Amino acid sequence: LFQGDLGPFNPGLPVEVPVWLAVNLKQRQKCRLIPPEWMDVEKLEEIRDQERKEETFTPMPSPYYMELTKLLLNYASDNIPKADEIRTLVKDTWDTRIAKLRLSADSFVRQQEAHAKLDNLTLMEINTTGTFLTQALDHMYKLRTNLQPGEGARSQDF
Repeated sequence: LFQGDLGPFNPGLPVEVPVWLAVNLKQRQKCRLIPPEWMDVEKLEEIRDQERKEETFTPMPSPYYMELTKLLLNYASDNIPKADEIRTLVKDTWDTRIAKLRLSADSFVRQQEAHAKLDNLTLMEINTTGTFLTQALDHMYKLRTNLQPGEGARSQDF
């Protein structure tokens, strides 16, 4: 639940409001949305190129970049210059990051690591591989505990 005061709003003057309110007002044709500063073709090209260049995950302009892009392009693409290019750039960045995440997860499991750094990942990105990683860690734990010396009487159930 949201608690607090909103408004009064003065026509023609930009005001910062929660995303849910902005989308609601836009759906009722009561406002024009101004996209976040980072939702710009040149800035997103830089972000995409940097992500492709680096081995590690680079910081994203927002921890909710994917969710915000989807919401704003679904409900206010007419207020966002070059909306199609922006959609493509964000998708390219997402694809690059998810491919990197899969490679990292694969390497993590192959090398039987005990912990991993998830710096600069968003919750949505972590959730895409969360199930796989949880299951992989569980299997690795079972394998390790069953292979410890002196514990031959243990069950071999997987």
